[in-house]
Amino acid sequence: MVSLVEPVQVERRSVAQLQPTIGVQRHERLVQVADQFRQHLGGRTVWNVSSTATGGGVAEMLHVLLGYAEDLGIPVQWRVITGDAEFFVITKRIHNQIHGETAGGPLTQADADHYARMLAANAAELLDEVRPGDLVLLHDPQTAGLTRALVDAGARVAWRCHIGVDWQNDATRAAWEFLRPQLEAADGFVFTRREYVPDWIPADKVAIIPPSIDPLSPKNEPLDADTVRGILGRIGVLDGATPDDRTSFERSDGSVGFVTRYAEVTGEGRPGPTDPMVVQVSRWDQLKDMPGVMHGFAEYVVPGGDGYLMLVGPAVAGVTDDPEGAAVFGECLLQWRELPAEARARILLVTLPLDDADENAAMVNALQRHASVIVQKSLAEGFGLTVAEGMWKGRPVVGSAVGGIMDQIADGTGILLPDPRDLKAFGVAVRELLDDPAEADRMGHAAQAYIREHYVGDVHLLRYADLFGSMLAAG
Repeated sequence: MVSLVEPVQVERRSVAQLQPTIGVQRHERLVQVADQFRQHLGGRTVWNVSSTATGGGVAEMLHVLLGYAEDLGIPVQWRVITGDAEFFVITKRIHNQIHGETAGGPLTQADADHYARMLAANAAELLDEVRPGDLVLLHDPQTAGLTRALVDAGARVAWRCHIGVDWQNDATRAAWEFLRPQLEAADGFVFTRREYVPDWIPADKVAIIPPSIDPLSPKNEPLDADTVRGILGRIGVLDGATPDDRTSFERSDGSVGFVTRYAEVTGEGRPGPTDPMVVQVSRWDQLKDMPGVMHGFAEYVVPGGDGYLMLVGPAVAGVTDDPEGAAVFGECLLQWRELPAEARARILLVTLPLDDADENAAMVNALQRHASVIVQKSLAEGFGLTVAEGMWKGRPVVGSAVGGIMDQIADGTGILLPDPRDLKAFGVAVRELLDDPAEADRMGHAAQAYIREHYVGDVHLLRYADLFGSMLAAG
């Protein structure tokens, strides 16, 4: 029998291993709150429902948080819904509209009907498993239309919006008008920033919960310099590799893994081990402005000195809920080919395989650790977890002053760009950090300390415990 709703298995992650990072006091508080929450649940299950289990920050974060919840004895489940190509085109348009973009035109009644039909079929399968009284956390616009069916069946439902902007235009209003009837029955709402909350959502139902990193995951675990160089040589982005170079890392389950796959790389040159490297890691999404990063680097960084740029994203065939990825990558490729030869020689477009999530994460880890400067020049951003990940590696970040990037880059930890479309300001900021390694190093140390205090998983889990506790008390 074909199933629309698929279970996702997560690897248990040891909370005890967090203690050296967060300290004894924070660790003990997490364990204590988890014990209290488990008793409060009284046998209920906490369900997470999303549209993909791989690719993008939401899926990565769920693997981490649910792995910790498993270790803490919290009964959690994760399900991924299925949609056809038209469904994901519709939900990508909603995503873009929430960010104020009008690409694709207005949503029609036919779009609403198709969205409803797809989710009705998924809801029917979910209701075979979810019991009255269970807690359900739905993630992003793809799942919003499940709310009413789950609430009517007796579940306590919260909707988690990982995206948003702190201003409104016709596009954002249209997106929220589309989603409002899908969501009004929800018992709770979770946003990354207070500024993202639509005014029709009751304030007492809203929790503000920024995302977090897992410092022990393959994407963030410590890697020595030789392993970093070995991994980058193996995937094909660094000159000077040999077959004997180390590429080992620790997998999420504690076993030893090795980077064996190659990246798909477009570039006429490769940096050597000591060449400065600027890196942006993100999906191939128009809102990440990869073409802008490329042109800003070509026009204002290349002429002023040395350094390479790597624009890094997932293999475009591997992210099922993002139909625009291939188109955005294709546009970057076309624009790269039109660059002057000097710039083409120092700009690489890199797509990383998604066959093995841990191996993919180790590749990103090595890229960020080898970078001299990390950039995130998004035009709009719900949060931008790659910023926190880069800061955790002790690297300065040049980021746009949009969305959650503003919360992460505190004074002295990086450079915020007031106007993300100002390519000259972007290039000047990158060039200044490349030319002043001491200042870049100072910023990097401050950045890591800031992320340890504010954006590690124990803080994230405690905030969810507060939300779910209030939902249970209200029920």
